[in-house]
This record gives sequence, C-alpha cells and structure tokens, in this order.
Amino acid sequence: MSEINNSIFSKAFLDSLFFTQNKWHQHGVLLHTLRVVYYTLKHRDFKMLCAAFLHDIGKPFSAFKKDQEDFDFDEWSFTDHEERSYQIIKKWPFISDYTKKLVRYHYLIRDIRKSKYEDPQRYLRKKKIWDTLDEDFKKDLERFLKYDDLGKGKKRRN
Repeated sequence: MSEINNSIFSKAFLDSLFFTQNKWHQHGVLLHTLRVVYYTLKHRDFKMLCAAFLHDIGKPFSAFKKDQEDFDFDEWSFTDHEERSYQIIKKWPFISDYTKKLVRYHYLIRDIRKSKYEDPQRYLRKKKIWDTLDEDFKKDLERFLKYDDLGKGKKRRN
C-alpha cells in the first residue's frame, strides 16, 4: 500500500475529492462516486450498491503527483487506492465481506491489463490474486468495472 497519507485538509485530498482526478476522470472522486452509484442503481445491481459508494473512499488519502504529466496538467495519481479503500472499511462490522472484497479488488482487472507490459512483477502479483477468485466473483468484478467506467464521464484530454 502507498505510503501517501493525505490529511483531509490537504490540497491533494480536497482537490481530488471535489474537482480533479486525472485524464481518465471528468469529475472529482465525490461526483465520480455518485455517478457509479447511479449506474449501479440504473442496472438494478443492488448487491453492489454499498461497494459503489465505498470503492474510492481511499483515493483522496492516496492522491499524489507521480510524474511530470501530473504536474503539467495539475492532476493526481492514486496508486493502490483500492487497497487504501479496503483498509479503511475492512473492520466495519456493518459492511459485508462481499462488499469489502469488491472494494479491494475493483481495480484488479485494469491493473492486470496495465501491469502486464509496464511492470511484470506487479502483473504476477495481481494475476495470482485473480487466480484465487471464483468465477462468479470475476464476473461481478467485470460488471462493476463497467459501472466504474460509466462513472468517469468523458475523457478530458488524450
């Protein structure tokens, strides 16, 4: 998990929560989350509703400037934000194990695709996790990824 731990009053936390994420997101984390909730409800996927609300709860805490592109476009990176989100909710007794697992692994499919060519060691770690998941949960992750993508809105730049 990332060593970044932004305070709730830091520029990174507030900016990423309310205004700016990165080139893949049109909105800040809060509006993006509400859009994911909307698409989850629209598709009547009620078992994923709690995860839709919580899947990016760790993002503002883990926002940082990763490379020159982040500085040039005043955007944020969120490496391992899904693990941070999981760490926040893992001991909450009113959240189901299914929801905790969906939050923890909601980025796994994209992470596997991305790291396959960019970071072979990360790819192997993530693929090992994927191989432990049952087929029904893998299908749920694929479906949730669609809601997450719909929640991003239009790309702001290429």
